[in-house]
Amino acid sequence: MSDRLPPLTALRAFDAAARHMSFQKAAAELNVTPAALSFQIKSLEEHFGAPLFLRLNRAVELTEAGRLLAPGAADGFEMLAGAWRNARRSLNSNTLTVTAGPAFTSKWLAPRLYAFAQDHPEIELRFAAGLKFVDLNRDEVDVAIRFGYGPDDGLYSMPLADEWLTPVMLPSLAEKYPTPAELIDAPLIHNTSDDFLKPRCDWSAWFRVARVDGAPRIASVFSQPDHALDAAMSGVGVVLGRRAFVVKYLAEGRLVAPYKLALTTKARFRFLCRLGQENRPAIVAFRDWVLAEIKKTAQVSAGLEFATPEDSP
Repeated sequence: MSDRLPPLTALRAFDAAARHMSFQKAAAELNVTPAALSFQIKSLEEHFGAPLFLRLNRAVELTEAGRLLAPGAADGFEMLAGAWRNARRSLNSNTLTVTAGPAFTSKWLAPRLYAFAQDHPEIELRFAAGLKFVDLNRDEVDVAIRFGYGPDDGLYSMPLADEWLTPVMLPSLAEKYPTPAELIDAPLIHNTSDDFLKPRCDWSAWFRVARVDGAPRIASVFSQPDHALDAAMSGVGVVLGRRAFVVKYLAEGRLVAPYKLALTTKARFRFLCRLGQENRPAIVAFRDWVLAEIKKTAQVSAGLEFATPEDSP
């Protein structure tokens, strides 16, 4: 039996049919007729020297040989497609596609992008806001900014600034609730997207560290941090704001953090790209700009006292 590979079109037909377990659906995917697809698979079986499918009444099943071949065929076409996409992206060296969560995109990236465009008119930025995990080796994305703990195996990963959470509010509310103890009577805003943090960095944890007796009174609950922050900026209440989303508004004085006590977490925003792409000029320019923008508001963090949720008495 020869080890010479069969025609790529025949393997492609086999891969589609093995995934769908239907010659008709595979033919539709490949935009060919069922007869043409069946011919390709028959030619592959002749090249192989044995059947790869059992033709049943209105159904097909893989033979043992077919089951052995199917995973490798699927992986091979996925790798080939990824290599093709990466090669094509290299032709657009000044186009950078970035994905980040909706909150980070709206509250951190969007307000600052004019400055990047002014400094780097040669780079076209494209954004895909979403929480869906992307495969940088497969999807047409160059850079991902994600929050959490990782790991980021197989990727270039650079942690950004240390993350913390502290009560933030309008200046008028700070006058009404001048001490941590008085927050017992304040309308508190809870953001459920931070509930995954371990240990928990929520209002109960902050009250314990601040030595405030009593249970926090939650007035509003939001599933997205940008919505919770918008509510606080509208005067709805006090939010336990995360550094990345609130530093700009604190630096501008639109919000205040009157108690100077912040909870720290080991979760970080990370700057991610494919290994080997971290020195691509457009990625270097974007990464350096992100770091420079973080430094512009570093003085906000310098004015805080930090504690971990375990530091409560």
